[in-house]
Amino acid sequence: MTPVKLRVNGTTELLELDPRVSLLDALREHLGLTGTKKGCNQGACGACTVLVDGERIAACLALAVQYAGRDVTTIEGVGRPDDLHPLQRAFVREDGFQCGFCTSGQICSALGMLGEHRAGMPSAVTQHLDADEIPLTEAEIKERMSGNLCRCGAYEGIVGAIQEVAR
Repeated sequence: MTPVKLRVNGTTELLELDPRVSLLDALREHLGLTGTKKGCNQGACGACTVLVDGERIAACLALAVQYAGRDVTTIEGVGRPDDLHPLQRAFVREDGFQCGFCTSGQICSALGMLGEHRAGMPSAVTQHLDADEIPLTEAEIKERMSGNLCRCGAYEGIVGAIQEVAR
């Protein structure tokens, strides 16, 4: 076992972990933060997306020891039931979820994606790489969110919620 200090949702947590434990399992099984979902456990579905220092990652592909001392944000740290984050409220208004399984990963990914966009990072569909500002079009949002799958097909609501918050 290895001592691992993680800062999760603003709280410092000291865990004793097998160095092979994924960040996802550390969050869910050792800290009881089950909002982050274990979907494919292969990094393909995005259900386990969390933010590390504001950047989105697939927690199932990350070892917890890699993130010692860094700021991890899960869906539990994004908003509270009585004080939802604006993106969470937009997901509700735009019907951006159906079964809800992918929602936590979608919201964390969208928050990271919006930060990437604000920082001027292009995507694979960005038309003009030398432009001062990249318009956050529907195509940009879809491309940037392509790593997060929704099996219910709530994509239109998800895109609508992101557009609403991006305005």
